[in-house]
Amino acid sequence: MLTIKEGNGKTFKVGDKAVYPAHGVGVIESIEIREVSGAQHTFYMLRILDNDMTIMIPTKNIHSVGLREVVSKKDVTKIYGILKDKTISLGNQAWNRRYREYMSKIKTGSLFEIAVVLRDLILLKMDKDLSFGEKRILDMARNLLVKELSIAKNRTEESIKHDLETIFGC
Repeated sequence: MLTIKEGNGKTFKVGDKAVYPAHGVGVIESIEIREVSGAQHTFYMLRILDNDMTIMIPTKNIHSVGLREVVSKKDVTKIYGILKDKTISLGNQAWNRRYREYMSKIKTGSLFEIAVVLRDLILLKMDKDLSFGEKRILDMARNLLVKELSIAKNRTEESIKHDLETIFGC
């Protein structure tokens, strides 16, 4: 079995779960060596669990693309804390500015940032109608959060959705 040890000390191997920003949790199906532009490169073949899409990630680029491990159980507690904090001020930004800001946070791949986006949009939705784009981001953030939390907590997605309903009363 081929295992690659990266510069940060993280070792991904076949069967490991990893998070690819804006796409969510996937499984490393294989590690392959391919020739690209006359040079040999090693790739992680990551199958995204949500849609079965396969992404080829050069092992030397995992940091620049943001590939990371699933959050730890300790981090799950912090994420629930972010979701429960309703003392934030949403301000009066235009929807398109909020959209760009939220997409930027989602693209970081950080589950903490995704939790902030979800919380902010749910709270905003309670106050006024969301734009079409904001509704899409809300669905994306909810899906990414539910999938990763269910894996991190070893619980069903339905139970995580129930947690969110309890937190937000919706």
